[in-house]
Amino acid sequence: MRIVAETAGVFLAGLGVYVTVARLEPLPRPAFQLAALAAGAALFPLRRRFPGVVLLALAALTGLATGVGPVAAAAAYAVARQAVRARRRARLLAAAAAVVVAAATASAPWLGPGQPSYGLALGLVLAATAVVVPGLVGTAHGQQGRLLQALRERGDAAERARRSADSEARTQERSRIAAEMHDLVGHRLSLISLHAGGLEMALGRAAPELREEAVLVRRTTRDALRELRQALGVLGPLGPDTGPGVLTDATGTRADIETLVAESRDGGIAVRLQWTGPDLDNRPAPVRRAVHRVVREALTNVHRYAAQAHVTVTVAHDDEAVRVTVRNGAAPPPSPSAGNVGTGRGLAGLAERVELLGGTFDAGPLPSGGFQVAAAVPAEPGDAPGPARAHAPSGVDGPAGPAGTEEAVPSGRRTAEALTLACGLGVLSVLMVLGILFVYGTRPHRSVPPPLPHVGMSLHEVAAAGVLDNAAVRAAATGREPPRPAGTAGCIYPFNGATERRPGGLIVARYCFDASQRLIAIDRFTVPSVRDAAPWESS
Repeated sequence: MRIVAETAGVFLAGLGVYVTVARLEPLPRPAFQLAALAAGAALFPLRRRFPGVVLLALAALTGLATGVGPVAAAAAYAVARQAVRARRRARLLAAAAAVVVAAATASAPWLGPGQPSYGLALGLVLAATAVVVPGLVGTAHGQQGRLLQALRERGDAAERARRSADSEARTQERSRIAAEMHDLVGHRLSLISLHAGGLEMALGRAAPELREEAVLVRRTTRDALRELRQALGVLGPLGPDTGPGVLTDATGTRADIETLVAESRDGGIAVRLQWTGPDLDNRPAPVRRAVHRVVREALTNVHRYAAQAHVTVTVAHDDEAVRVTVRNGAAPPPSPSAGNVGTGRGLAGLAERVELLGGTFDAGPLPSGGFQVAAAVPAEPGDAPGPARAHAPSGVDGPAGPAGTEEAVPSGRRTAEALTLACGLGVLSVLMVLGILFVYGTRPHRSVPPPLPHVGMSLHEVAAAGVLDNAAVRAAATGREPPRPAGTAGCIYPFNGATERRPGGLIVARYCFDASQRLIAIDRFTVPSVRDAAPWESS
């Protein structure tokens, strides 16, 4: 459907050029002109499949018939926009322009303005408007489209890399949480197994019939501990912040947070702690460890990027949630020898840990120039993990998200582009018409003299040749003319060019017509004349 619309559009543009020029300047062989336009419209849909051949063929037809110019212009635009290699595009456009000039020059005596020199001028006009200008516009649009495509692909690659980094950070944080669970649950299972062994020894003396139950508990606990280690063994070696020496029952309590603040203060950072509410020693371990991780990661970032800034650590604890905020002021710009720039994966990991507990996490720069990390963790997250964030795959959005916009934007862009190209083709067609009319208007026009009156012409044809009756000549011939031919119905006596002076007389021409107003005789005779005195001789 689109190809049909494009072909119809360029055909109508070519037909408009042909009709406009033909009304102002009669074009030779109009049937050939229309046939060439139809052939050009038939070749136009093949421009994408055979760009070079179609462009050269349309260029040749444009040199023979000016009406094919808009069709060739649209093809030159499409070919230049489609061609990727600059050399091939330049060669095609140069060859097409040369074909237009050569065809217009060679066909000028039969299909053009007449002389080869004027055919050359017409070819230059058509080459500029039908090949060069649309080719340059197509080249610019093609380069712009390819640049936008490359930038879009680069942006998509960067977005995929960012999402991959975030996903990796979240996966690492989940692995860290699983390792913490391994330490915590493994420790509890070890205690259960130890107590079950003691119970087994005690029951062996006090109640031998219950000893097998104690043995079953100890073996089941041992098997559970082994299966837990096998399931979580893929995590690899644990980091320094997940070892048993760090993640203890005191992790995340007020004393632990004060220790982190004191360590940062000893490292040269002006940090201040504000604690509101009771301690966190009675809160679940995941909540305390999330608080510990938020404060620790935020202070680590301050050490890395804003060591000269003032920092405030705020912990607000109530019955519903634990709210942690780490805010630092504006820091001086880093020197070229500053440390490595971070990847932001730590913040993504913190967001994953907090959201798995059903909390909220936010991190970003402040209007004053500083940076703030804020997290709100439920005080009792419950047995089930919090609502997980929906991560759409790369390039896929929800039904009401940007996907609909992505579909709408290209459609509107295509419509605007089609309207722009149609206006451009219209402007090129106008310029083409003006150039063609200029060439035809400047060529020398041969004036054809009207035919001389002869016997057999009608009265209208004789009058069109400039032979008109003159009353003075008729009066001079009255009574002095020879007899009229037989069948004469009337005569005229012209003056312009047919009356000559002779000494003492005038030569008068007489055109006689029959009843059907056909010229039947042309006679010349002399009538006497009287010399008029000059005005200064009269008395």
